[in-house]
This record gives sequence, C-alpha cells and structure tokens, in this order.
Amino acid sequence: MLNFWLVFQVLTILAACADAHAMDASADTWSYFYTHLMSIWLNRFYIYSCAAFGIGIWICFQFIATKAKKQDEKSTEKLTPSKVTQDVLINGYTMPKTKEVYVAGVKVFYGSQTGTAKGFATILAEAILSLNLPAEIINMRDYDPDDCLVEEATSKNICVFLVATYTDGQPTENAAWFCKWLEEAVNDFRFGKTYLKGMRYAVFGLGNSVYVDHYNTVGKNIDKWLWMLSASRVMTRAEGDCNVAKSKHGSIEADFSAWKARFLARLQALCKGEKKPCSGNCKKGKCKSKGKKSKEGSDHEQRVSEQENTEVEDLFETTSEEELGAEEDGSHNSVIDVEDLGKIMGHMKKAKKECELEEEAGRTGPSQQSSGKNEESERREMITPGLRDALTKQGYKLIGSHSGVKLCRWTKSMLRGRGGCYKHTFYGIESHRCMETTPSLACANKCVFCWRHHTNPVGTEWRWKMDQPEMILREAIENHQSLIKQFKGVPGVRVDRFEEGMVVKHCALSLVGEPIMYPEINTFLKLLHRHNISSFLVTNAQFPVEIRNLEPVTQLYVSVDASTKESLKKIDRPLFKDFWQRFLDSLKALAEKQQRTVYRLTLVKAWNVDELKAYAELVSLGKPDFIEVKGVTYCGESSASNLTMANVPWHEEVVHFVRELADLIPDYDIACEHEHSNCLLIAHKKFKIDGEWCTWIDYDRFQELVQEYENSRGSKTFTAADYVAKTPHWAMFGSRERGFDPLDTRFQRKNKTKDISGC
Repeated sequence: MLNFWLVFQVLTILAACADAHAMDASADTWSYFYTHLMSIWLNRFYIYSCAAFGIGIWICFQFIATKAKKQDEKSTEKLTPSKVTQDVLINGYTMPKTKEVYVAGVKVFYGSQTGTAKGFATILAEAILSLNLPAEIINMRDYDPDDCLVEEATSKNICVFLVATYTDGQPTENAAWFCKWLEEAVNDFRFGKTYLKGMRYAVFGLGNSVYVDHYNTVGKNIDKWLWMLSASRVMTRAEGDCNVAKSKHGSIEADFSAWKARFLARLQALCKGEKKPCSGNCKKGKCKSKGKKSKEGSDHEQRVSEQENTEVEDLFETTSEEELGAEEDGSHNSVIDVEDLGKIMGHMKKAKKECELEEEAGRTGPSQQSSGKNEESERREMITPGLRDALTKQGYKLIGSHSGVKLCRWTKSMLRGRGGCYKHTFYGIESHRCMETTPSLACANKCVFCWRHHTNPVGTEWRWKMDQPEMILREAIENHQSLIKQFKGVPGVRVDRFEEGMVVKHCALSLVGEPIMYPEINTFLKLLHRHNISSFLVTNAQFPVEIRNLEPVTQLYVSVDASTKESLKKIDRPLFKDFWQRFLDSLKALAEKQQRTVYRLTLVKAWNVDELKAYAELVSLGKPDFIEVKGVTYCGESSASNLTMANVPWHEEVVHFVRELADLIPDYDIACEHEHSNCLLIAHKKFKIDGEWCTWIDYDRFQELVQEYENSRGSKTFTAADYVAKTPHWAMFGSRERGFDPLDTRFQRKNKTKDISGC
C-alpha cells in the first residue's frame, strides 16, 4: 500500500514538470512549477481526507457487525447438533428442530383380587407422573387386547403389568380374559411371531411362595407370551412374595418398592434414548456396553440356534435381578449375552445354595434360629416404615420391631359405664382392665373378615429380628396406661374405673397377627402371670407343634372359621400348602391341653352357616371346653375382602344356628349370650355344677395354681375345673338382660359410624 502511494506521488511531480515546460518561456518556470505542484497536493489531500474518513466509517461498521455475529453464534450454540437439536432455516429465520420423543407415556395394567396390585398401580402411576410423563392405569378386565394391544407396538408407550396369581396358579377374574387371549395368540398362526414387535413392557408378579407349584405363574406366563410375540422387555421380570419369610425385602410392599425404584431409573434412561441398560462394567466414565462387540463374539452369536435362544430366554425370565447379582455390580441389563451364561449359572447356583442353607436353618427350630448375634443382626425388622405409618394411623402403639398394643373399644365403653365385651359376660373379665396386645404382628392367614384390612405382614415362620419378652411386656403396659390416661377428665368416665384401669389385670393376645409365632411366647406368658395378669391367647390353628409346647394359659382359643377344607381355604385364605392337615392337628393338640380351651366360630352368612354336621365332627376332634359362636363383623369396604353387609347374620340367625349345633353335640349346651356383640357361648356340661353354670373364672385362684405349676417345674398340674366361678344370672342365655351387665347403662349410637375395633 505504501509503495503504491510513493509511485502515485512521483507521477504527480512528473506531471507538474510537464505542465511547467509547456508554459511561456518568459514566465518564471520554477515558480509555476511549485505553485502548480502545491495545488495538486492540496487537491489530493482533500480527496485523501474524505477517503480516509469514509474508510474509517466502513471499518467501524464492519467491527460492530462482526461482534454481533459472534454473539448470535454464541446464543445459538445450544441448538447445534453437538448439543441437542439442529438449526433449520425457515423463511429466513433460524428455528430449532423438534426433539425426538423416545417414550410417549406409560400404561400400567393391573390384575388384582384383593386390591394389592391395584394399589401398586396407583403408586407407580403417581411416581411416573412426577417424572413429567403421562401415565394411565388400566384394569385388565376393561382392556380389549384384540383391538388395542397391537397399537402399543408403534405408540412409543411402555406397558407395565402388575398381576397377581391365585393359590391354584390361575389369574384373577379381571385378568383372566387378557391371559387367555395372549395364550391363544401365541398358538394362533394368524398372529405371527412378530405380532407385537416394537412393543416394550415390564412385568411385576404378585404371588405367594408357599404355593411352590404355582408361585407367580400368571406373571411368568404373561412375560413369556409377550416375549414369544416379539415384544421387548425393558427390564427383568420381578416377583413380589406375600410370604414374608421368603420375601427378598421383607414384605411384598418392600419387594414392589425395590422394583419400582429400578423401573423408574430404567424409564429415565429410556427417555434419554438409551436402548440398553448399562452393562455394569463401566470404567472411568466409559461404558463397555456402548463399545463394539468383538468379531468372535458376533460370529458366535450368529451360530446360536433358535432352540438355544429359547433356552436363554427361559433362563432369563425365571431369574430375578437379585439372583443375577444386579444389585451387587450395579447392572440393570435386560439382555443376556451367550458369553455371560457361565457367570449367570454361577449366580444361580450360589442363590440356590443360599436358599438350601436358609431352609436348613428353618428346620432347626425358632430357638436355634434366634441364637447367635451375627445371624440375628442379619435379619430384617418385621415393622417396615410403611407398615409403621399405616398402623400408627389406625391407633396402634408399636413396640420394638414386631409388637403392638391398642385400646379396645370395650375398654373405652366400660370406663364410661356403658358395658363390657362378651368376655365380661362369658368369663367375668373386667374390660376396663384388659390390655389388648400382640407380640407378633405377622399372621399365617389372610382372613376375609379381618378387621385389620391386612395391613399386617404375613408369613409361615419367624424370620425377623426378635425383641426380648421383658421389654415387650414393659412397654406394652406403659403404652396401655398412656392410652388410659387420655380419658382422665373426659365427661362420662367413672373415676373409680379410671383408677382401676391404670392397673392391668387381663391381657388379650388377640390384637392382630399370630402371637404363637413369637419364639419366646412361653416366656412372655410366664411374665404375664408373674405380674398377676391373666392370659387369653387366640391362635389360627396353623401351628400344631407350638400349641402342644405351649405353657398353661388362662384360656386358649382356636379360631374355627370353617368346617371343610374348601370353605376354610375360601374364608381364612391360609398361606400353608398343607393348611387343612395343620388345622386338624391343631384341634387334636387342643384336646391334650388341661386348662380352659375354646373354639371360636365366626359365622359368615352364605359362606359357612350351612356346615352344622361338619362343625359337630370338629367338636368331637378337639373336645373344647367352650364354643363361642359370633356373627361376622362388617368392617366397611376394603380392597382386601369382598365381604358385604349381606354376609352379616342377624342375631336371631346366630341363635338359630347355635340351637341346631347344640342339638348335634349332646355333651354341650347353650350357656351364655351377649346380644350386644351378636355372640353366644356353648359350654361343656361339666361346667354346669349343681344345676348352675360356672363359666366365669376365679382369677386369683388361677394365679395361685399357675405359680405352683412353675415352682414345681410343671410337675404339679391343674385343670380348667380348678379355677371356675359361678356365672351371674344376667349373663345366662334366655335372661331378660341378654348378657348386658345391669350395673352399667347401655348406650345406643344413632347415625354414627360404629367402632368395630376390639376383640
């Protein structure tokens, strides 16, 4: 640029010289030369100044435009392909490209009988909605797979199936048609093997491992049939176990919670476009599952036959993630490579060995199981956080990790002078001094009439951490007294009964669960008697060995809710596979007891009221001292039971049943009645002494006898006849009071919900 300027100036000087030479010779040539040259330079300076100013303006505009362009590029950097979206030019404007949707939503299908699967579906849907994903809950009964299921292959939805299994391996009523359709579709050539290709699904089965032959059959079948129609699993099928002794997480609710957490994590990964879960072999942030497979591995997979693939799928679908060690190495892989089969088989053998060891430990008995600090520390607590919240809301005072106490409504009633429960009428207990508790919230049955609505855990043996009986009794009394104190100063509460209520005299071990499952139940009973507290223990007749080994009880109850195998299965819904034999053995064990024994019959209209002859045969088997016959109490609507008010018999219907039953058992007769509880008492005629019924209990005499028994280490025994007391006239059947104590005032509720809690 400088060279060009110098050349231009030289040319200007030469032009001025030429002009001077052409002038008149008389003129001053050099003067003209200088004048002419200065004129040219002044003109050039003006021109150069204008040009320089223009160039400066142009440079400024270029600088501003460049800076603005850089800012625009920086602001749209997030829309580049290296980020998420790609810019598209439309009508001169830059528009972001629409983000690809990998998961459109989740459809949660449920097949439920007692409402557990339905409840899980609601919980899962709420969790999915919290991830800003659409969720739909579908009752399988209302879904037409013939018209709708194939659409799931292209909808980008995830289908989740929460399905329960009946004890005989059949699906629930609302899932029966769906399962039948799937099974037929698999065997129908018109559908084809790729009918559901593109559909993504996950399965959580609800079952009970007690029924080994049919455990989670429905969940397994749905998983298998969907896979055979080319649908794709998004994660391993999981199985929840109602049998807490075998449940991997302590209860079916905990099993579901663990699976839900894994599913939600998998769902979030799918929403990001991840097609396969992490293999679990990540190192330094690099996932090996995203790398290319080796040539040898690919060639080997291509050589696997269709039969081998089927075997791999069968192995996969019957193996839970825990058995594959997924929780140990962080893997959530839903596809098994042939190269990994050796590792998987190793995990399966290890899991099988652990199960065998657990079964071996289970056969050693409760006392041996509870020995050893290491084994005890590894056991779970029976009361999970969710169960604790549910029971606390129901008014329970929980004790330790497996016990509880609750104030019976009859305790409240007698504090006010409004009458006691049927045990006051039949046996002379003081209801306001009775503590209702249990050392075990777990039960081996799921009775349709249970007023606890099955919030308690279920199991067939003790597999939890165990609290000491001294602590349980101490805290039970303290909590009971705390509940009684709440009635101090309440209008209607009698001062004398309030003061008496602060001293526990009776203990009803019938709150909830199966108290006889507690390994230290005998120690607990002895502690009660040492505190001069009588014991009323209720068992569900599924533990005959424990009944035989039971120490003396003031009064031992066995629930006899049905008289045939079919009706017992339908009403009590027991967990044991050999429940009927256990039931019969329990009644035989009861016949061997020397202290007072009772059959407790709960009449469910249209279910068991027509089994008179069968009941009579059971009476001859167990030879109870007394038979309580009570109409079932309706506890309101519950997803755990289909019981309605139509199943509740009228009191006169109960009386009619009792009369007919008494006619079939000549050694027994009707002794007492408590109309208020819709309950009657049939007593053995040996308790009718000198023409007067003696069904009441001499509690002071019992305490003397049981202490003599303990001091003699069991050599000095006693029988039910040794601590009887005369029954008052008002408690007898046919009396004008119909079992209501005349010292109290009967209170009739009007237009209020009846409190059904109590024993």
